Amino acid sequence: MPKKKTHRGAAKRMRKTATGKVMRGRAFMSHNYGKKSARHKRRLTPMVPVSKADAKRATELLGG
Repeated sequence: MPKKKTHRGAAKRMRKTATGKVMRGRAFMSHNYGKKSARHKRRLTPMVPVSKADAKRATELLGG
């Protein structure tokens, strides 16, 4: 049986916590910072848990 491989695209976007939750970054933070208010940018920075509907799939992509 071959080894299970991590999906490298998913690994660059998500990470698993010690308790097993899958965390993701928020969208809209890659460019155009000048247009966004400081408050808006601040609220986009923290990592947030992946939605319940996507959590199972995300866990599989990250290696089980």
